[in-house]
Amino acid sequence: MNNKLLACLPQKTLASLKVCLVAVCFTLPQHFAFAQFEKTPWPANSKPLIAELKDSTGQTISAESLKGKKLVLNFWATWCAPCKEELPTLQVFSDLQDPKQTVVLTINVKEPASKAQRFMQNNQITLPLIPDPQGEWAKRFDVKVFPTTLLVGPSGRIQWRIVGEVDWSASMAQSWVDSLR
Repeated sequence: MNNKLLACLPQKTLASLKVCLVAVCFTLPQHFAFAQFEKTPWPANSKPLIAELKDSTGQTISAESLKGKKLVLNFWATWCAPCKEELPTLQVFSDLQDPKQTVVLTINVKEPASKAQRFMQNNQITLPLIPDPQGEWAKRFDVKVFPTTLLVGPSGRIQWRIVGEVDWSASMAQSWVDSLR
């Protein structure tokens, strides 16, 4: 603020402004620290995830191969800063899982597969990459914000939608996946 403007304000107003500024400074960091993601239940009456996905190597991932496994399905893009922060933690999470029980797949939305592959290679991300250059998978699951992650139970039913960046290396994320039925 301009010093001349501050000099014109009554002392009581200046004191009130200082109190408000201090309150804002202490409130905002706490609010944003806990508002990185939003976890909401998927509608219970929705159909099971029946999908045949093709990864960037051309390998088909069938619904049958996922049957009985927990699935973490992450939608992301290379231009998305929170996605770039989240993916390494998702890699750590995946590395700690038993692949016979839990599968992590990433779906890169509306970008050339080569761009997503280059990003993953440069960042030592080895998770399976499902290219979605036209955004068809994102549209099918109503994904409009990145990153968005769907948690799918062993029954093939989507149980949770998580919108926003998650630290997948934290115990909270593991408990979400452990609770999938």
